[in-house]
Amino acid sequence: MIGTQNKVFYKSFGLTIVSDIPLPELAQISQDEGIYDVFVEVSDLSAKWCDSTAKRGGFFVENDLVMFEVLDTAIFCIKDGNKIIVSPMKGSEEDKIRLYVLGTCMGVLLMQRKVLALHGSAIAIEGRAYAFIGESGAGKSTLASAFIREGYQLLSDDVIPVVQSKDSIPYVMPSYPQQKLWQESLDAFGMENTQYRPLFERETKFAIPVHAHFYDKPLPLAGVFELLKTENESISLSTVQNLERFRTLFNHTYRHSLISRLGLTEWHFIESANILKNIHLYQLQRPLNGFTVPELVTCVLNKIKKENNQYA
Repeated sequence: MIGTQNKVFYKSFGLTIVSDIPLPELAQISQDEGIYDVFVEVSDLSAKWCDSTAKRGGFFVENDLVMFEVLDTAIFCIKDGNKIIVSPMKGSEEDKIRLYVLGTCMGVLLMQRKVLALHGSAIAIEGRAYAFIGESGAGKSTLASAFIREGYQLLSDDVIPVVQSKDSIPYVMPSYPQQKLWQESLDAFGMENTQYRPLFERETKFAIPVHAHFYDKPLPLAGVFELLKTENESISLSTVQNLERFRTLFNHTYRHSLISRLGLTEWHFIESANILKNIHLYQLQRPLNGFTVPELVTCVLNKIKKENNQYA
């Protein structure tokens, strides 16, 4: 069972966070910041959840309040874009609770704050941010890890917050210095799983710290690569065109199924349009079988170099 402690203060996702529970993945700050954006609290939500109309495994949405339940773990509530409430269940795993706080809860909270968050990994390359998005299992984190091994730096893994500057330039806000990699990715990179912590008990996905390879400042978003597994035997890279660009951003917005339920459809369209004016958007196809990550890295870097030379 997760326990509470004295309030701890963190900085992540471009937000200052005050938490009743430890969040060791995040960068801790002193408590003299003055103004705080997000409060993480522990409270009993069982009665409110029983009164909700949510189906098992679904989300309950009411105005600026979102609730969901993870069996044998916790009930979670995100409200008003500034509060995450956790109601742990008996015998729940602390690591698993944090996984949902820093994942689904933070993704929903960013949406409530009208920050578009993409589902993927973001890497700092030559002073700009590049995002890798795709369906679960497409290889987003594995590709990002390959870039890290080439000397580039991680900005965010899983939830990628994209904010607009005063001059309407999209920026990626850094999250925290950790990746999530499956056992097969560790095997491909020759990494021993005994060095890393499973995300939670019996899980074959591991938390990989990348403190020495983390970029902790916002960077302008220059490009987005949608990673797709296909039956083709070779890698291909193509530019996403016209309205398909909007579909791609929508499909890979974190927890996009909640956009309409929160009344944010128009906001998401306008935000997407502003982002798309300033970025390159590509579809990167890779074979279903085989470890083609080194070739994907080369393909991406060549495209970035070509685009930079074009506008130099």
